[in-house]
Amino acid sequence: MRYLVDERAEGRVYRALAERRAGEEREILLALAQAERRHEEHWLELLGGEPVRLPRASTGSRMLGLLARGFGSIFVLALAQNEEGRSPYQSEPFATARMVADERIHREVVRGLAARGRRRLSGTFRAAVFGANDGLVSNLALVLGIGATGVAPQFVLFSGIAGLLAGALSMGAGEFVSVRSQRELLDATEPSNYADEVLPDLDLDVNELALVYRTRGMSAADSIAAAQQVIATAQAADRSTPYAREPERVGDHETVGSALGAAGSSFLFFASGAIIPVLPWVFGLSGAPAVLLALLMVGAALLATGAMVGLLSGAPPLLRGIRQLAIGFGAAAVTYALGLVFGVAA
Repeated sequence: MRYLVDERAEGRVYRALAERRAGEEREILLALAQAERRHEEHWLELLGGEPVRLPRASTGSRMLGLLARGFGSIFVLALAQNEEGRSPYQSEPFATARMVADERIHREVVRGLAARGRRRLSGTFRAAVFGANDGLVSNLALVLGIGATGVAPQFVLFSGIAGLLAGALSMGAGEFVSVRSQRELLDATEPSNYADEVLPDLDLDVNELALVYRTRGMSAADSIAAAQQVIATAQAADRSTPYAREPERVGDHETVGSALGAAGSSFLFFASGAIIPVLPWVFGLSGAPAVLLALLMVGAALLATGAMVGLLSGAPPLLRGIRQLAIGFGAAAVTYALGLVFGVAA
């Protein structure tokens, strides 16, 4: 009965996700829901029909259902990938070998769907995560380092605000230049249609077009075959207008993202991260209470961002959160120690 309700819950998740998708992705999700329906029928057959009372679905399945209906995002697909990877059928004697195989394949299918979303969002997401963590760590290190010198609380506050503005502007500008430069570099490596106009005049059997394909990594035989096909098509085309092929694109620009999107995400998330360590001083705290509150708030934020990255990447969220926490607090500890040294020297 537990397996039955979990299969039904998983089917509802895939149908809810399919409602928010179109085209091929929708068809894939509906096919997954149909597969879960087959598994549901297996358990119904063993139970001898629909039970009078059923237990509740697992917490993970119920949470996925709520998220799928409310969001239907890459976040839900990443969670579904982890859920499929924890199938209990491997050691369940009443589950068929086909069901075990289905569950393993389902994980790879969901992983492929999640990978599409990750590629679409990777450029902006990288800038957002990097910006938020940089804001948290750098401004925590700044206010702790300044505060450890023994200066007035107002000086710590103004230093934190200045660090927020300077860092956010720097991060935004840096991301814009970085992503714009990367896209320009990718554009420069795309195949060019510079010579299309003269393709009909090349010799079908002996031509340099094959050399172009060899520079792209094709073997000699494959490059000759590709060149002959292109030239035959060009020679058969209407010569009343200059010949031109459809533009070729081989670079995956989705993984880079847009320059403005990356810059805006980096600016906003750096600022949202950098304001957290400053909040205790904004509300009038100073000394040890302000430092402790800043550490608690930044620690919680680092754990949350690390866990989210872990979930979206299919990795253990707790380990990713602890790693972010250790890195952030390590950097803050170094600057706090240096502030104590310089404070004593002063």
